[in-house]
Amino acid sequence: MPRLRLHDDEVPVDAGLVVRLLAGQVPDLLVGAGGADAVVEIVPAGTVNAVFALGDALVVRLPLRAAGADDLARERALLPRLAGRLPVAVPRVVAVGAPGEGYPFAWSVQERVPGRPPEPAEGDDEALAQDLVAVVRALRDLGLPDGPTAFRGRRLDAYDAAVRTALGQLGAVVDVPALTSRWDAALVVPPARAPGTWVHADLLPGNLLVADGRLTGVLDWAAAGLGDPAVDLLPAWSLLGPGGRAVLRRDLRVDEPTWERGRGWALLVGAVALPYYATTHPSFAAVARRMLATVLEDGA
Repeated sequence: MPRLRLHDDEVPVDAGLVVRLLAGQVPDLLVGAGGADAVVEIVPAGTVNAVFALGDALVVRLPLRAAGADDLARERALLPRLAGRLPVAVPRVVAVGAPGEGYPFAWSVQERVPGRPPEPAEGDDEALAQDLVAVVRALRDLGLPDGPTAFRGRRLDAYDAAVRTALGQLGAVVDVPALTSRWDAALVVPPARAPGTWVHADLLPGNLLVADGRLTGVLDWAAAGLGDPAVDLLPAWSLLGPGGRAVLRRDLRVDEPTWERGRGWALLVGAVALPYYATTHPSFAAVARRMLATVLEDGA
């Protein structure tokens, strides 16, 4: 079954292309993993990159469109600086591929971080929240010089038009007046002081890995950099239940303005993602629906 296209301008990729790229540029990795049969697309796919397993130990990441083609280079520069400085694993790049076989972008091979994406909270998730707190604290304490601006490093009001347009497309799906009221409340909160802190900026379930209820790894660091610390509160609304959400807020000592901005970031991501991925990426659309529902529940 062919993969669903996520973007109108995406470049087609499949396992055959990955095999040809590997065979032409890093054949030892292909042979060592077991050959062509070892290349299998990982579903659900990411939204920026198509991800293929290369045996049990490696993954191949290929940007889907020009808009995300520079992300791998940005991530590749950051990952070595993070190695050993966080309480969970991050990927290690083992090879960088060049355009070829009709595919126009650079691509990468990374070590596969153990674990699986977490499911939305059911019951006690306080241990997972504590693990997320440890990651966020470690990021804020990085102290790395010359940090880039995070992907979500701008003020919330820079996204006002996009959020209102997206909410206008969701009238039959969500409570638009209530979400609009929440969005308006987030916009009047004082913004974070620039340049902010080190943030991952995309701590959504698809970028987290767990085993036995504990966080084992964090993926996709292309969006990371300096930005509003509230953006790394996204798990409060995308993943955690009330107990875990309370732990996250308490242990990170989040004040009311920062929590309100965090809720605004969750609303932003959910509102923009839901109409865009409603039919092409069911798992991400489900995360977006959860964020919007939890934004309304939290503090109601």
